Amino acid sequence: MKYLSIHTLFYAVFIFQALGFAGADEGTAWSEPVKNLNENMDNNESGLESITLGGGCFWCMDAVFSRVRGVRSATPGYAGGHLQNPTYEQVKTGNTGHAEVVRVVYDPDEVSSIQLLEVFFRVHDPTTLNRQGADVGTQYRSVILAENDRQYNEALEVKQRLEAEKIWDNPVVTEITRLELFYEAEEYHHDYFEKNPSQAYCQMVIQPKVEKFKKLFRDLAE
Repeated sequence: MKYLSIHTLFYAVFIFQALGFAGADEGTAWSEPVKNLNENMDNNESGLESITLGGGCFWCMDAVFSRVRGVRSATPGYAGGHLQNPTYEQVKTGNTGHAEVVRVVYDPDEVSSIQLLEVFFRVHDPTTLNRQGADVGTQYRSVILAENDRQYNEALEVKQRLEAEKIWDNPVVTEITRLELFYEAEEYHHDYFEKNPSQAYCQMVIQPKVEKFKKLFRDLAE
């Protein structure tokens, strides 16, 4: 109980800081939807691909995947819910069905989707249902939203392989599904770690994930 009470207080302070940084107008801004259609992803002309991943707070996933070689962008947003054009204020209640995610655009000639999936599984805890550390709620669930059949099958394969390797003591609960709509998050969520490196949450939660990525995937770290 002492552990939970300390973290409850910490997150109360953190949320207050985040909302203060965001400002009232930004906190209620509408996000923009992007349909999950191959022809909408600029892949045919550019050769780039994208995959959408949720592993707890999207600030963490943004910070990690922005540092992966071959990744062109990691955009925080919301996916997997029932409410159209959700805001952060709505998603954080856990009532919209959305997860906090990042849509990772990458060059498959430099990094494969399998490598990205391996990074994803190792930089968060895929065994805790609707939770990452003290972040609790369905919006923090572990989820892979594949954008084509190949990614879907690869996600199943990587999940099964890593489970067989007994990396974790508990079963993997990561949801694997297909992306329908992605809603880009408000501007103040983009590159949050880079913008606020000294903030307590960034130091205590995000930095360790970044360091873990660099240690486990030296060949992929930029």
